[in-house]
Amino acid sequence: MTTLVFGHKSPDTDSTGSPIIWAWYLNETGTPAKPVLLGEPNTEAAFVLRHWGLDKPEIIVDVTADDKVVIVDTNNPAELPPSINEAKLMAIIDHHMLVGGIKTKTPIDITIRPLACTATIMHDLMGDTLAKAPKAIKGAMLSCILSDTLEFRSPTTTPHDKAVAEKLAADLGVSINDLATKMFEAKSDVSSFSDAELLRMDSKEYNVAGKELRVSVLETTAPKVVLDRKDSLMRSMVDVAREDGADQVLLFVIDILREEATLLVPNDLVKQMAEASFGAKVTGDTVVLPGLMSRKKQIIPALKL
Repeated sequence: MTTLVFGHKSPDTDSTGSPIIWAWYLNETGTPAKPVLLGEPNTEAAFVLRHWGLDKPEIIVDVTADDKVVIVDTNNPAELPPSINEAKLMAIIDHHMLVGGIKTKTPIDITIRPLACTATIMHDLMGDTLAKAPKAIKGAMLSCILSDTLEFRSPTTTPHDKAVAEKLAADLGVSINDLATKMFEAKSDVSSFSDAELLRMDSKEYNVAGKELRVSVLETTAPKVVLDRKDSLMRSMVDVAREDGADQVLLFVIDILREEATLLVPNDLVKQMAEASFGAKVTGDTVVLPGLMSRKKQIIPALKL
């Protein structure tokens, strides 16, 4: 039976590339496997697939009790197929906090490490087998690391993530800065997306002080393009929250080059949360938060009312 390998919904580069990398490794070591996605890859991830000549994996909406699966880049049931607890879960490879809620039928392999990227963990787990990997697999691995670390700008970056990326770039003969620049340009092109799509594109669900939140980030080198749409984005938050069963959507527009985030402030709830969480003084419908780059390390741990 073929093992399905997938990451979270709203796939970014790591949740698109890591299933491809790990499915290659499983096939190489004797376990039939194929990568799948739980949604359309974002613009950066789509660029990475094209750049390295990789096929876009099939998109699935659910799994069955007969499916063998490996989960990568998440362990949160809210980001996984509805029937995930029915499937035959074989392993989890992740770099996020342990959320809980996943149930398994047998003992499984779990690897969760405090690194910036799932692909870095896979580099370590694959050992000498990585030397056999084609250029596209190594390229996907490098791209995942550059994406999740924002080319080493993110505070989640560890020396090991950087060392692995530099080793892969040297092996591939590519410039880290050139590749990252092209990736971030692709990520910044949001012209074809509706407001609702932008709000859901890179978002995760969290409960903070009894409020169900959809915490969205847009990482960009052209924040003005997004912020020029702030009025319509804030209007769309109402419908997106209602449709997704949330109390509020939080949107952080992260300026990769200036290393700061702008939070949209549509109402008093978000104003209170911004002031309580980040010590900010909010006077309008946006607030700039210097140095804020990481949802995982800086935003989510700080959120409070």
